[in-house]
Amino acid sequence: MKKRNLTLLLCVIFTIALITVQVIFTLPDSAKVTTISESSSAPIPELACYRNASPKPLDVDGKINLLVWNIYKQNRENWQQALGQYSQGRQLVLLQEANMTPDLKAWIATKMWNGNQVEAFKAFDSTAGVLNLAPELPKLACAYTELEPWLRLPKSGLYATYALSNGASLAVVNIHAVNFTFGTQEYQHQLSVLINELKHHQGPIIVAGDFNSWSESRVAVMSQVLGSIGVKEVHFSPDHRVQFVTGLALDHVFVRGLKVDKAEAPQTDASDHNPLLVELSLP
Repeated sequence: MKKRNLTLLLCVIFTIALITVQVIFTLPDSAKVTTISESSSAPIPELACYRNASPKPLDVDGKINLLVWNIYKQNRENWQQALGQYSQGRQLVLLQEANMTPDLKAWIATKMWNGNQVEAFKAFDSTAGVLNLAPELPKLACAYTELEPWLRLPKSGLYATYALSNGASLAVVNIHAVNFTFGTQEYQHQLSVLINELKHHQGPIIVAGDFNSWSESRVAVMSQVLGSIGVKEVHFSPDHRVQFVTGLALDHVFVRGLKVDKAEAPQTDASDHNPLLVELSLP
């Protein structure tokens, strides 16, 4: 009888959670990318892809300083101070769980960033999803979402290409991988769709974000899919990347065609994840 009551209670809790999600969150009909530019008075939502006919080089004298960080929807009070600190001097900022609140919009405008965000869903009129920020807009930015099987909320990914000073094109994937799944089917599908965009790219590549790689089976899928495009994982020192109870790190950076000069993952209490700071240079 106790087991039956417990099962019933869990079902009730799960049902309430689903109803709450449906009430609070608004899901777009399809993946959308919002472009943030100094020249526009407001973010401009676009369907699937943003295109820029006259991009400017991303690197500075062949250097690309990168920040990758899950900022936990800016739920911690000191997120602005920490984000300002870690983004200082960076040419590319890849954020996950970015909640486009008025405070974040103001921070982006004050720092004079340009960028693109995937509109995974809306909560209380604020869009949430992965966000790319840079001094210059990319040549191309395409949004992709994958629905969480349990919570029915999408996780997002952004495929973008940036011009480089040597005439090459840098391809970047910013990913927040699906989390709660019974197996790895949805996880593999999300990674494969994004990585397929890179298979025909001839220039340098960065693949980074919160991979939710909390199990050995997920790590195996991640390694297999990313191995198909020849990227190498970046190793950090110090390495304070957040870990699951299994001891596996959740956040990763993979590169191809770039030299890793320095990589560190410092500690902070401004999010439930620690930032990844990587200094890269063109070969």
